[in-house]
Amino acid sequence: MKSMSNVDVYTVSDELNKLLTGARVDKSFQPTKDIVVVRFHVAGTGRVDLVMQCGARIHTSQYPLENPTTPPSFPMLLRKRIKGAHVESVKQHNFDRVVEIKVKKDKYYAIIVELFDKGNIILLDEDNNIIQPLKRKLMSDRDISSKREYIFPEERGINPITVSEDEFHELFSEDSDVVRTLARNGLGSLYAEEIIQRANKIVEIDKNTLNSDVTAEQISALYSGLKDLFNNLKEDSIKPQIVKKDTKEDVVPLDLMKYEDFEKTTFETFNEACDEFYSKKVNTTIKNIQESAWTKKVNKFEKRLRLQQETLDNFNTTIKESQHKGEVIYSNYPTIENIINVVNSARSKDYSFSEIGKILKKAKKDGMKEAQIYESIDKLGVLTLNIDDTSIIIDPKLTIAENAENYYEKGKKAKRKTKGALIAIENTKKQLEKIKAKKDIAMEHIATPKKRVKKNLKWYEKMRWFVSSQGVLVIGGRDANSNENVVKKYLEPQDIYLHADIHGASSTAIKLNGHELNDSILKESGEFAASFSSAWSNGFSSQDVFWVHPDQVSKTPESGEFLPKGSFVIRGHRNYIRGARVKLAIGIVDYEGKRIMAGPIEALEAHCENFVVIKPGYTKKEALAKKIINKINEDDLLTLDDIIRVLPSGKCDIDEKYHERKKYEKN
Repeated sequence: MKSMSNVDVYTVSDELNKLLTGARVDKSFQPTKDIVVVRFHVAGTGRVDLVMQCGARIHTSQYPLENPTTPPSFPMLLRKRIKGAHVESVKQHNFDRVVEIKVKKDKYYAIIVELFDKGNIILLDEDNNIIQPLKRKLMSDRDISSKREYIFPEERGINPITVSEDEFHELFSEDSDVVRTLARNGLGSLYAEEIIQRANKIVEIDKNTLNSDVTAEQISALYSGLKDLFNNLKEDSIKPQIVKKDTKEDVVPLDLMKYEDFEKTTFETFNEACDEFYSKKVNTTIKNIQESAWTKKVNKFEKRLRLQQETLDNFNTTIKESQHKGEVIYSNYPTIENIINVVNSARSKDYSFSEIGKILKKAKKDGMKEAQIYESIDKLGVLTLNIDDTSIIIDPKLTIAENAENYYEKGKKAKRKTKGALIAIENTKKQLEKIKAKKDIAMEHIATPKKRVKKNLKWYEKMRWFVSSQGVLVIGGRDANSNENVVKKYLEPQDIYLHADIHGASSTAIKLNGHELNDSILKESGEFAASFSSAWSNGFSSQDVFWVHPDQVSKTPESGEFLPKGSFVIRGHRNYIRGARVKLAIGIVDYEGKRIMAGPIEALEAHCENFVVIKPGYTKKEALAKKIINKINEDDLLTLDDIIRVLPSGKCDIDEKYHERKKYEKN
């Protein structure tokens, strides 16, 4: 994968500084070992994901990456230290492939993103000491490990935007040629050749000209070519584009003569261009990593199935052979009896088993008929006989019938074990099919990355909302700000105000809009208010909810008291909905167009056929959202973010008993 050049880093960091300064740091993720994603909230824009890949790239992205179920330690440290911080600046260090993101929370922190060599991502404290690096490295001049002072890489090359002509002339005093001199001074081969190409419009210059042979006029022409190119960065006259010709593809922030005859796709920002260029390529890499991991899981079950099948085959072979050997013993009763008698007789005369073996071996060699079936005898006197090409073990201390019964019993044991082996094989086959199906779904999700497109939400979608089974809109606050809006902006005299009787709950309004208030509307609205309260995160199954008329809701506190944002005073009689159910259903409803809705079960039953019922539980939102999207995502309408947005605060589980009961009722 192409690593960002110094020029790319300058352009990206300049855009990021304008976009993210003042933004609030949200969660951090680590999809792969060398990629970290930090999410920001930008006022007026909303969510912005910043992708940082060691030694390769840094840019905003609209392509969400698959994250591990258990977050690694580095993003968890970022969450602990800088979540909630505000961005002070995003700057490139010394026109190098190093970006410094400064943030302020209780104190100052910095995220250093190194994009040279194999790269690194490092969190620093306000004294420039390393809190933790993504990768610990010990080099001759730098120690990148915790509690060490962070030292920027040695400054190399020039800043093409600020370099003077005299400084530029000095570059050509080194023992090299023109193109290498430019490339090694931070411009790279692409921009080195571009500068030479532009300089050739003034005076002819061969890129392989030795510095000792280059003239002052040619160096001045090269300087003019450099300024002609990079003044566009200084003046913000960039033209972000992806260029393509045959198999060659590149992303650049400027119009280049080198790519004059290439097919070009232009973008508003260089961050967008980089997102389109890198994200799909990285997705292929992640796909290969994930596919390898899934293949290991599949191979594990395939190996287990193979071993279980081999075991079953061995059992069947044992059954067949044991039956046959038992029959051979009975068929050759007199012959076997004779050789047993010889052994027992010799033992009675104090012959050792070793001596008996020599006697039988000699008898066989001498052509004695009874000895022809003899193969060997061990130190315990157990005989190995060969009858009709069948090897049989005979214990002379047992009767012929007992020896035969040993084989029959061995066959019976193997037959009994085949039942367990067959059950195990069927279970493994089911598990194998299940893991293969999961692999297919996971690979499909990775193979077709979906660009996150900001949706134009209806006014009520910016809050909690649902439409009752009777078509009444009910809204609720998501936080202190939206709780204020519910009452101050949207609560009208004919509406009803509800609130769960617990600290930490959504201000809820029933928008009656000409409808008569009835028990059904109150029941559903009560469940909605109860579910979007701290009762959910506390794991309650029910919660009392009170309701009042709008004129009973006031922002004026009692004398000497203070009301925090989002809080209100309720005056007069409160009406209670006792034991409102803490449970929700989620599905796609057709209400002013198709959209996702979370509300009471009765409301979803009335407005859609396919929905999922959830209850307080133990599954994290991201994991639950993946389960839900596979069940309700009609026409590829939803993203994981859409589902996560409507989930209540706290962990959840799917109510499997509800769905099993409904399935049973249908059948």
